[in-house]
Amino acid sequence: MRAVAFTEFGAAVAVREIAVPEPGEGEVRVRVHAASINGFDLAVANGYLQGVMEHRFPVVLGKDFAGVVDAVGAGVGGYAVGDRVFGVVTKAFLGDGSLAEFVTVPVAIGLAKLPDEVSFTDGGALGLAGSAARDAVAAAGLTAGERVLVSGATGGVGNLVVRLAVQAGATVIATARPGEEQELVTSLGAAETADHTAGLAGQVKDVDVVFHLAGDAAELLGVLRAGGRFVSTLVGAPDQVPTEEHTVLPVRAQPTAATLDALAADDARPVVEKVYPLEGALDAIAHFTAGTKGKIVVSVAE
Repeated sequence: MRAVAFTEFGAAVAVREIAVPEPGEGEVRVRVHAASINGFDLAVANGYLQGVMEHRFPVVLGKDFAGVVDAVGAGVGGYAVGDRVFGVVTKAFLGDGSLAEFVTVPVAIGLAKLPDEVSFTDGGALGLAGSAARDAVAAAGLTAGERVLVSGATGGVGNLVVRLAVQAGATVIATARPGEEQELVTSLGAAETADHTAGLAGQVKDVDVVFHLAGDAAELLGVLRAGGRFVSTLVGAPDQVPTEEHTVLPVRAQPTAATLDALAADDARPVVEKVYPLEGALDAIAHFTAGTKGKIVVSVAE
């Protein structure tokens, strides 16, 4: 099969021919139709996780996927060949990834049925960003009428946080440059925008919640009211953001079946900025690295 992979530490990422994986016990094999690029993929490709996670070469990049079950491993219930599915590769080692024609995934976490009305393109962009967004909004405990700042609103997670926060009745201020970025976040429901390149302190103050998906934590704390909540997908523990006036809530996406089912059922969909073919995956990665207005999707199969 074709896969976006590297064969050893320091080797270049390329579209390579590798063996088709076989599903183990408790796993299904998915014929991938679409996958998307995430920051995690850049970390893996650049060697940042060497010594942090086990690497089983060849290491295939990719976390998100949508496709069709094409083989079922021993002990699997609830899934059958032909099922439309989506989710996130959640294995404890690096090796099996979704930027490939096939991927094997456990059914215990990171997998759910994809409704017929949700396209493979949307499903392939939804799993990781959607889980992070839902978990972040849940951690914030939003109530109607609260004012929130979404820093990183133009990214895949940020797009969905804006939409979900608006659904919760919050008034959303989204970071965006004037022009296309501003138009994007406004179309998602943001009531106001703030240009993060021009200093936030003069544009925003005393919000109830900050969603820290990008940007400088210290600057963002400066616009949060005393007693406000600082929800971050970028820190691992509260003490990484020193403050005595605010509650720091780190978030790590958990793509449980319940979360994925809720994402599939919700009208909030990721903004897909561009779709690349599998052969153009390196261009997709370069596009993501340069900055995006939504998700970058790789189409693997029709």
